[in-house]
Amino acid sequence: MLLLTAAAAAGHEPIHWLDLGLRNGIDLGFFTLRYYSLAYLAGIVLGYWHLTRMIRLPGAPLAQRHADDLFFYCTLGIILGGRLGYALFYSPDFYLFRHPVELVQLWHGGMSFHGGLIGVVLALVWVSWRNGLNLLRVGDYISVCVPFGMLFGRLANFVNGELWGRVTDASVPWAMVFPDGGPLPRHPSQLYEAGLEGLAMMIVMLVLFWKTRARFRPGLLVGVFATGISLARFCVEFFREPDAQLQDFALRTGLSMGQWLTIPLMVFGLAAVTRALMKPPLATGRPATA
Repeated sequence: MLLLTAAAAAGHEPIHWLDLGLRNGIDLGFFTLRYYSLAYLAGIVLGYWHLTRMIRLPGAPLAQRHADDLFFYCTLGIILGGRLGYALFYSPDFYLFRHPVELVQLWHGGMSFHGGLIGVVLALVWVSWRNGLNLLRVGDYISVCVPFGMLFGRLANFVNGELWGRVTDASVPWAMVFPDGGPLPRHPSQLYEAGLEGLAMMIVMLVLFWKTRARFRPGLLVGVFATGISLARFCVEFFREPDAQLQDFALRTGLSMGQWLTIPLMVFGLAAVTRALMKPPLATGRPATA
């Protein structure tokens, strides 16, 4: 109530999400095609398309047939890893593991970025090991494509009116009232994540790959991605409302679950960048066998 009074005093009316006319999917009559599903599909397809362009450059560590395998296994890793990660990190008392029928009901929502990342890493390990590829260099190429999916996914979160931010006041002109977030204005943290984890990281990674020789320093692109995405997520978590079942955890520990999970990723990223810069760059790279 105090926040609403302050908003009125400041002369700013919060934006109401419902007034934006957004819908969470396309009604096809027999079922609704969710935008969240389309976001996953768009990110994966665009990433695959971009990877096929990247590997045409001299010195690519993989060939087209390897990219095709990665497209399949990374898709599985994103879906399975994202869901299992949510069940492990965010499901109260491992509820989803104790109710496996609900675990496979992906249409009810609940995906973890860190779980999806682990799934992608396992897919990279499998494809690289099976084909004798340099895992670190393959990871460099894949890391450039990940921000596409991050951008689309976070925009889909906003369109769905979910994962909104913490309560704020009228000093934030873009504060929004979300239908499931109560009457108080909140940070549209989904858009913050889309901008930092998606758009900003996309620009950084694309410039490094296409405008520099970073791809000839094994692990550099992976390290930059891991560090950047961790810093972005850590900062945005200060504006994002913790999951209801984990609010007590955040109060007890001082950080949200999302922030705790970014710390080891950040350490890994900084170590990978340091290692890559200390080693001499490859002369031309090593082309993969077609």
